Amino acid sequence: MTTFHVLSGANESAVHPEIRKIGIADVFDALRLGLDDFREKPSHYVFLCLIYPIAGVVLMTWSAGANMLPLLYPLASGFALIGPVAAIGLYEISRRRELGMDASWPHALRLHRNPAIPSILAVAALLFVIFVVWLLVAQGLYVTMFGATPPNSIAEFWNGIIGTEQGWNLILVGNAVGFVFAVIVLSISVVSFPLLLDRDVGAFTAVETSVRATLANPVPVALWGLIIAAGLVIGSIPVFVGLAVIMPIFGHATWHLYRKLVEPAQPIR
Repeated sequence: MTTFHVLSGANESAVHPEIRKIGIADVFDALRLGLDDFREKPSHYVFLCLIYPIAGVVLMTWSAGANMLPLLYPLASGFALIGPVAAIGLYEISRRRELGMDASWPHALRLHRNPAIPSILAVAALLFVIFVVWLLVAQGLYVTMFGATPPNSIAEFWNGIIGTEQGWNLILVGNAVGFVFAVIVLSISVVSFPLLLDRDVGAFTAVETSVRATLANPVPVALWGLIIAAGLVIGSIPVFVGLAVIMPIFGHATWHLYRKLVEPAQPIR
């Protein structure tokens, strides 16, 4: 029975939230609303001001020191795959602000009280599995093109990537494969976490609803994905410091995009 609750929600039968059709203007409006939340509740000080820059430095140091240089780019880009999990607290702040409730940052740390937390953890575990698979695929691509021997230095690694035909093939193929992973994650997470915070519908229903929202709105959701990708690239350039601002805005905006994509729950009569 517990397993059914995690997968399908607290009700005896699975619910299927209705999906709205939105336009390009709605995407930019969600961004505007996310920026408003960010200005009103600058949650980046708690969530991301230090987490992402420190994580970026740790990744670079660990990769260089452990002969893991080929995985540096996949690890960095993998932030986008697990980013929806890191932003759960931001969704909660936007939700509470929308309802006129106390939206101070401590509430974002009390999500363990949410009855949907097992379902949230289940979807988070799915994203983590996808992240690990992406790292394995990226490592496999590098080994296929360069062999199993790791580079001896950053300079050797860099020259091998930009100065050889195998390197450019790796860039093209790796980014194409990464794009597929990003599309999968975007489609299953664009509304799943906000939906679970809003309604305890279960992990399966949350993912299914997210996929239906993507299929019903391919252009707006694709634009949303491109905006996120561009923002992550821009925010990562100065040793990930820009992500301390970019990620909170995207997190808040995701809540408002969810509100535009999914019809509100009908009151019980």
